[in-house]
Amino acid sequence: MTELADAAHVSAAHERFVTTGRPPGRHVRTVVADSWRRSQRSGVDPEVQNAPVDMVGRSLSSYRGGLAMAAAMPVVRELLVSPGSDAGWVTALTDDAGRLLWVEGEQGVRRQMEGVGFVEGSVWREDCAGTNALGTALEIDQPLQVVGYEHYARKVHPWNCAAVPVHAPTGQVLGVIDVTGGPVVASPVVMSLVRATVAAVEAELARVAADRTTRSSRLIVRTGSDLDLMPRLRVLSTGPMVRVGGVDVRLSLRHAEILLLLARHPVGLSADELTVLLSEQLLSDVTVRAEVSRLRRIVGPLLSESRPYRLTASLRTDADLVRELLAAGDIEAALSSYPGPVLPRSVAPGIERARDELSAELRAAVLASSLPGVVSRWVASDEGADDWQAWERLAWLAPRGTPAHVQAVGRLDLLGRRLDAPPHRR
Repeated sequence: MTELADAAHVSAAHERFVTTGRPPGRHVRTVVADSWRRSQRSGVDPEVQNAPVDMVGRSLSSYRGGLAMAAAMPVVRELLVSPGSDAGWVTALTDDAGRLLWVEGEQGVRRQMEGVGFVEGSVWREDCAGTNALGTALEIDQPLQVVGYEHYARKVHPWNCAAVPVHAPTGQVLGVIDVTGGPVVASPVVMSLVRATVAAVEAELARVAADRTTRSSRLIVRTGSDLDLMPRLRVLSTGPMVRVGGVDVRLSLRHAEILLLLARHPVGLSADELTVLLSEQLLSDVTVRAEVSRLRRIVGPLLSESRPYRLTASLRTDADLVRELLAAGDIEAALSSYPGPVLPRSVAPGIERARDELSAELRAAVLASSLPGVVSRWVASDEGADDWQAWERLAWLAPRGTPAHVQAVGRLDLLGRRLDAPPHRR
């Protein structure tokens, strides 16, 4: 690992950066300086505890129990939790959104960490909590150690952390394993231990995936309460994926479009109806049949053999999760579960409609929120960057003089808007 800079110089550089915006300078590692800049652009306030808690209790238990990462916990406990039980650190395992799924280790350290919001269910992604090992490691997809004053938020300065991303056999980032604690965590030895643990976890995940493939030579849609075997479709990214029979399969854009359209129309679609939803220009019936046939070879009995084209089982999408969280009034969790628009590269009319609907629902919920952090999350996204109404909302919600308020007023000026009268307080 790169030699860590002198603490006094880093502390001085951090103070200059957060108070004046001056460049961090040569005493701050490049990876840390870049993270400080991203944290500032995201509107993270260095003076407060920024990590929102968006899942607790049964919701968290149910969610984490259905993830592939759950299979990694016995390995993590053996290699990191037990050795750290009296060594001055806690171990955390996150999902790919930076949400802390498990936090285990020395009770005294855990109680102290609770004071800075390092608790199960909290989101420590970089754009939420600022520079920290697990959030920044997730952002750059690289192992990282962050020590003391290198953290963006002042309340985390007393702590050190080391984090390494965990990858599925397919290469997909599943989450991060993090160790956080006192001086011992600044040691290269601890970083090596975390790396070794991740290697063991990834080997275990590969073994489990290989066992599943051996047990089933084709993808089978199963029933039951096992969340890992329920059909799921990921469309909120540029890399669409379907999970059937407990196996993740990458999809072409066209196949993802067809599956999402069929999920939105459970009674089924005729070839003509599917054609209209897929393209403004008329597709031939032969082309549609050929694409459906190829898709059926991927998803097996999930797609019916007869017409109209329909799914034989409920297909849950990540867009559904966002809608459910919005319906429950949990806007912070909805934003955490929304990495971007529905199939952003698609120009299919039916997909564009689905994309616009979800974006509009999320934006409406954000504008109705009274939490500055929620609005900050929205304007930090590509969709919200030029949303002057959201920036205006943030300017009135954020306390005057805070970084979020100053950023909002400045952004409104750049967008040619004036902050006249406060909006109606909801």
